[in-house]
Amino acid sequence: MIRRRLAFFACAALPLLCTSLATAAPARGRAATPAIVRVRLTTGFGPIVLALEARRAPATVANFLAYVDDGRFDGASFYRSARSRLAPRFGFVQGGIRTDARRILPPFPLETTRQTGLRHVDGTISMARRGDPSSAGGNFFITVGPMPSMDATATSPGYAAFGHVEAGMPVIRRILALPTGGGMGGQLLLKPLAILHAERIGSAARPTGRVKPWLVKTK
Repeated sequence: MIRRRLAFFACAALPLLCTSLATAAPARGRAATPAIVRVRLTTGFGPIVLALEARRAPATVANFLAYVDDGRFDGASFYRSARSRLAPRFGFVQGGIRTDARRILPPFPLETTRQTGLRHVDGTISMARRGDPSSAGGNFFITVGPMPSMDATATSPGYAAFGHVEAGMPVIRRILALPTGGGMGGQLLLKPLAILHAERIGSAARPTGRVKPWLVKTK
């Protein structure tokens, strides 16, 4: 009874504080969205651990996790190394499903760096896309060194950064140094590096339940 009276008088004196506390408290039975979701990409060069910003870039992270949870990245690859001509130890590597239409999921809206507050610094993971800002899907890139040109500006929507490499940057740098040639301005890897497996760390997978035609074996 005494505690209830103290709480009553406190709220009478500080109503705004009590209102804000009540609003901030999560509803019972509703799990709060984790700030960071971790994913491990297993490659022939070793593992890469990604820390994804689930609260700051929810749509982009949800898309990436759908590919992870469905196994759509398993058997995909890192296939591009875009090295800076003036400083070849810097640039970005690109990976994902490339043009495999059997693995692709529906598009989603672009979350710009202006919206999320994220930036393309060293080790940032971001979504690759075509000219259409909402064309990102199953391909991504990881920066080696800061790349502010990828951020949104007054005249460009930029790219959707959504996390960073928590462990495994030596693997990324090794991919960046691989021999290239062919398309994309000579940036395609002569020998793409396979993504053997992609999985969440510390949380349960949530598969989409969609059909997986790339797993269907044909005679």
